[in-house]
Amino acid sequence: MRIGRRVFDLWTLVGLGILAIYVAFLAFPLFTIFKEAVAGPDGTFSLAYFQRFFGERYYFNTILNSLKLSLATMAWALVIGVPLAYFYNFFEIRGRSVVQVLIILSSMSAPFVGAYAWILLLGRSGLMTRFVRDTFGWEMPTIYGFNGVVLVLTLQLYPLVFLYVSGALRNVDNSLLEASQGLGSRGLGRFVRVILPLCATSILASALLVFMRAMADFGTPLVIGEGFRTFPVEIYKQYVGETSQNYGFAASISVVAVALTAIVFLLQKLVALRFSFKMNALNRIQRRRAKPLAAVLMHAFTYLVVGVSMLPQAYLVYSSFRKTNVFGNFVRGYSLDSYREAWRHVRRALPTTLTIGGLSIAIVVLMSILIAYMVVRRRGVINNTIDTMSMLPFIIPGSVVGIALALSFSSGPLVLTGTMVIMVIAMCIRRSPYTIRSSVAILQQIPVSTEEAAISLGASKLKTFFRITTPMMANGIISGAILSWVTILTELSASIMLYSAKTQTLTLTIYVLVSRGTDGPASAVAAILMLVTALSLTLFMLLSRDRDLAI
Repeated sequence: MRIGRRVFDLWTLVGLGILAIYVAFLAFPLFTIFKEAVAGPDGTFSLAYFQRFFGERYYFNTILNSLKLSLATMAWALVIGVPLAYFYNFFEIRGRSVVQVLIILSSMSAPFVGAYAWILLLGRSGLMTRFVRDTFGWEMPTIYGFNGVVLVLTLQLYPLVFLYVSGALRNVDNSLLEASQGLGSRGLGRFVRVILPLCATSILASALLVFMRAMADFGTPLVIGEGFRTFPVEIYKQYVGETSQNYGFAASISVVAVALTAIVFLLQKLVALRFSFKMNALNRIQRRRAKPLAAVLMHAFTYLVVGVSMLPQAYLVYSSFRKTNVFGNFVRGYSLDSYREAWRHVRRALPTTLTIGGLSIAIVVLMSILIAYMVVRRRGVINNTIDTMSMLPFIIPGSVVGIALALSFSSGPLVLTGTMVIMVIAMCIRRSPYTIRSSVAILQQIPVSTEEAAISLGASKLKTFFRITTPMMANGIISGAILSWVTILTELSASIMLYSAKTQTLTLTIYVLVSRGTDGPASAVAAILMLVTALSLTLFMLLSRDRDLAI
């Protein structure tokens, strides 16, 4: 009977409840999309959709294009993010706090918003394009196509590399570097042979995250890709259909995409195991002044990267104050007309965004705390299954999640498509891995003896969990929550498959305005979204004990 009581204690019931949620809103939708992919027109088993996908080069090329795009974005993000994190953490950089805020802010908008801003700057009629053409008679390289998509995604995603590598560098013990210096390893040689291997796990993790985010991005290739088509765009085209809808073919592309991303994820995990180790800095690195020439080069690199990555956001804010004609296009002069027009959309979209985001982040934080505790403190079959399932959304593109939920809950006993409930479910499923992973990481650093001491003094296990353990996890929870919150605010790929007129968020509003060609109101709404995300970052800085954000 003792075993029976242990099996059915409170934490087991919590675990079964969370497992049921993942089965209902993740496993079942994925099964539905697989069933749709292998069902022929008459409802019998068929692989016709897969034969069509692999048999027609146009469709198969969308996967190859996505792989090419993701690898290029990952490489450039590492080239920019790793040195930037090294300079930031090892040397004195003037305006250090401002640099960090601007780096994070540059990632706090939907990628397609950055793509739209670059069109205003470097498009065929963009500001910089016209200036160079009229002044020097020279045509600038086009922003459209593969190179433009890589540029936008790199500037959007390199901050993730910066944050991951910064977190690793703060755990490097300075005595290791002093020892390497004593053995004659200095400068670039020490960076390559000592520092990079010490940060290898974090570099690989950040590379995987950038790869997955680039692979799943929908808005950027749609806005500036033109002839360069990726599989998220093709899934959307097949599901929505300009002339006809083909749910089965969209589902088959989704299955191929999930299989591909799962393979990449497993390969990364296998490689990461070779470099897996833990560091805890007893003697933290002290930032120092670089030599004059090196200092100039470091500052030039840092300011150039930050300046270019913030240029689209700055220009969007500037554009939001320009005059527009009756069609919403820019003309000479400045006014607040764009904000007046934008307010008609914002007054409905902003409360919806905050409501969906607020409900989602509250659920994400609660589930993350519970899952982290079960995974770290109460290992077992159920909790290990939950841990695995909670990471699945990390490797599943947003468009696939959106279609899976739409197909699963558009008919039958539980109809949710078009409601706010399914939007909240999608956000929770999509964005919980950030908070779960950071909560697990911080709990692993908290000794279990702290909880045992509280229990020995008479506190119940439940009281110990909420009064002792959870407050000690606060910094890790907040770090993950702010990343989840920002990605919820800027979510497009899943929500575009699920929204209705009543559940249109700020990001979806920008997308609709851009698709209509109303540049002024679109810029104004984008500026408002950036303000909301900036205020979120400010709130994090106030709540966090550590002013440096790292993962």
